[in-house]
Amino acid sequence: MKILVLNCGSSSIKYQLFEMDNRSVIAKGGVEKLGMKGSFLKHVRTDGQVVIFEGEILDHKAGIEYILGILTSEKHGCLKKLEEIDAVGHRVVHGGERFNKSALLTEEILNEVEKCIDLAPLHNPPNLKGIQAMEELIPGIPQVGVFDTAFHQTMEPKAYMYGIPYSLYQKYGIRRYGFHGTSHRYVTKRVCDLLGVDYNTQKIISCHLGNGASVAAVKNGKSVDTSMGLTPVEGLVMGTRCGDLDVGVVTYIMEKEELGIKTANTLFNKHSGMLGLTGISSDMREIEAAESQGNARARLALDIYDYRIKKYIGSYIAAIGGLDILVFTGGIGENGDLTRKGVCSDMEFLGIKLDDSKNNGFRKEGVISTDDSRVKVVVVPTDEELMIALDTEEIVRNSSK
Repeated sequence: MKILVLNCGSSSIKYQLFEMDNRSVIAKGGVEKLGMKGSFLKHVRTDGQVVIFEGEILDHKAGIEYILGILTSEKHGCLKKLEEIDAVGHRVVHGGERFNKSALLTEEILNEVEKCIDLAPLHNPPNLKGIQAMEELIPGIPQVGVFDTAFHQTMEPKAYMYGIPYSLYQKYGIRRYGFHGTSHRYVTKRVCDLLGVDYNTQKIISCHLGNGASVAAVKNGKSVDTSMGLTPVEGLVMGTRCGDLDVGVVTYIMEKEELGIKTANTLFNKHSGMLGLTGISSDMREIEAAESQGNARARLALDIYDYRIKKYIGSYIAAIGGLDILVFTGGIGENGDLTRKGVCSDMEFLGIKLDDSKNNGFRKEGVISTDDSRVKVVVVPTDEELMIALDTEEIVRNSSK
């Protein structure tokens, strides 16, 4: 079975084509600057060669037409005809309370996804555009939605409710939803396979650290709590997002700076976090380089970044009653040995003992804790696209029975 996985953003489309018989990626790439000047498609062929096509790509339908065209082209493609694609899996950011697992995208399901637009106005509309474009370009092809929020729907009300009037939850669905669910689900399952332990008996904390970052507490295969909330701005200090913030700070800044709602939203989502603290960059590599040259603000920002993660780990150990496995994933989690060291330092009393000789320069999958560490500290590269493809395969096969 061949499955095309699409991740449609407001100005980009990422794609991977899987051969599910051996779970291999036979082509991948993305459209960038969708609807803007200088738009282009970057395609990685089966043989690894990268080709770039520049052109005026006005919308998601045009972008997906480009993708399907390159996949079936004689020179660069890997398909003789579009009918070789058996199904399409889509990343859908917000499923609200309606979806606790991936779903075959019927008209009824799509109507429910549309109802979640208010909860993710920047993300769900382009996700839906990708789904609609595929239906128009390959009518009748099975499509599956895999929701970022679904994995966290096992949280109990005590974990997801906010201390606001209950009527606002009833009226608008204001609560903690959490994100990165597909990544947290993949790495927590994968780490148990790697260690040869039963997923349904483990206490795991998963740290997905990238430009967007979140921590999830997973007990016996279920998400108990996670750091992101109604939106992805809550929780850890991130590349450009502020993370946890006293709501009084928000109103105070808005009053003093005379900011409107949209401007304030941009401030806390796009100009805060590591970028705002350092004034240098949102890229951890550039911040670490500045710190190595004695930049005090860079050092402060790195300390804050590590400290916030450490606090969440400690609170989640309390929430799930212990810890068996600590997982690092995402661009920073997978490559940031300095971050991993900073987070795990002085955590021996909780059974977390990092092995510096293993951690230093570690850029692959494996254990980086000492042999006598009670908690296994493991790096697991995330693969959300494979998780989407696996869900799509299972749902499509079951729907055809």
